[in-house]
Parts: sequence; C-alpha cells; structure tokens
Amino acid sequence: MTAAPEFAAIDWRGRPLRLEYVRIAPERTDAPLLVFLHEGLGSIAMWKDFPERLCEAGGFRGLVFSRPGYGRSTPRGPEETWDVDFMHRQAHEVLPAFFEAIGLEEKPWLFGHSDGASISLLYAARFPDRVAGLVVLAPHIFVEDVTVANIEQARLAYLETDLPKKLGRYHDDVDSAFWGWNRIWLHPPFKQWNIEAELDGIRCPVLAIQGIDDEYGTLAQIRGIAGRVPGTELLELPDCGHSPHRDQPEKAIVATVSFIEERNPRSGKTRV
Repeated sequence: MTAAPEFAAIDWRGRPLRLEYVRIAPERTDAPLLVFLHEGLGSIAMWKDFPERLCEAGGFRGLVFSRPGYGRSTPRGPEETWDVDFMHRQAHEVLPAFFEAIGLEEKPWLFGHSDGASISLLYAARFPDRVAGLVVLAPHIFVEDVTVANIEQARLAYLETDLPKKLGRYHDDVDSAFWGWNRIWLHPPFKQWNIEAELDGIRCPVLAIQGIDDEYGTLAQIRGIAGRVPGTELLELPDCGHSPHRDQPEKAIVATVSFIEERNPRSGKTRV
C-alpha cells in the first residue's frame, strides 16, 4: 500500500479506538467504492498491493482499513476477550461507527476475505439499504471441523515457530491480533456459530469466490450462500487455497471487475 494511513476515532462500547485506513484513488469521484475487510489475521499491510491492483484494473476507488486489534489500529485491551458474537459486533457496531467517523454516506461495495467476508455478509443482511454489493472470498457461514483443525495447527505454529516474527511485520501488537482470533475460534461454544439464516436478509448482488483447495473450509460455505441469496454468482478456483487474492490474484481481479462493471456500467474501458 503506497498511501500513508489516516486514523479515524470511534467510541465502541465506551472505549475510544483509533482505526487506521487508506484511501485509494479518491479522485475517481464517480467510480464505485470498494471497502476491503481483511481476514482474521489480516490488516492493511497484509493485503499488500492487491487492493491497488484491483482498483486500477476496474477504475474503482478503494477504502482499506484495519479492524480493532489489528495492524496499527488500537490493540485489544489486556483483559479483553472476544465472544461468539465477535463478527456480529464488528458488522453491526464497529463498521457503522467507522463509516460515520469518516463521513461515508454512499453505498459501497464490500470486498471481504475470510472473517472479513463473514462480516461483510452480516453487514449487508442487517443494513440492506447501505451496501451496493458484495464480493466475498473464502467466507465462513458456519464452523467446519477442517477449519477448527487448521486453526489449532496455527496455534501450535505460533507457539513453536517464528510465526510471531512473521506476523509482526503486519501488526503493532502481534499477540493482540493472533490470540484475539485464535482463542475465539477454538472456544468450544464457537462450534455452534452459524449465520445461514441471517443471509436471507441480503438484497444486493453477491459474488462468492473460494479455492477448491481451501485449507480452512469446504465449498459448502459459498454454495450455502448461493442457496440462501438468489442470484449469487460463484467462482470455484482450482489450485487455490484460502486466499484467492494471493493464490489466484488475476482470476480474482478479472471476476470482480466483470461482476461490478455489469452492475455499474460506465463509459471507460476496463483495464485488467
């Protein structure tokens, strides 16, 4: 990400927070706006240059931010733990507060990955009149055994390898980022987490992308979205794991640009 981050101040449940964010091509005032929501261990920096590449390819504007606990945003408090509804709180409370803090009034497209994709779905279901559309990569709509097993492996890697050092490149407080995500996913009651019924509230276009070799979930996740949200388009990518924007970035970009342009026709040619 080439632009320097800005910071938005919000008050969340009585606690003041600073959220880092970056705008991409704000001068394209008539272009669709894509808001990027990162994965469970992600941040602005973790996206690397993908948001800029996607926005350049489609002539879009972009807004990339780090959720509380990640990147350079305010870390979790020393005693703060996340509960089973943590993604609901991000979708229903944090995201609206962030949009209000930066003065966002238009309907953006939400581009979410993994936990960020689930948060995007929950936001669109709760606020159907506030979003233009969704592009969700490797979303979770229920908990699978394969997901829990690999998150347990991630816990062991964090304790026994140099994974903290690697993740430390992307987070000011790497323990805040890792344990906030890892502990709730491995919390036994979280196995019952399920948002399938809530998807019925989504009214916008949805493109759902998942790798066939996703180590954190099966294709039942995106097929479950298609079964609930009429008109959902699916892209199932071979030779692709949990991060289509890293494993198959060109295909993710082409599919996203085509999907959005079909619903936001403009005079300029798409550049891919």
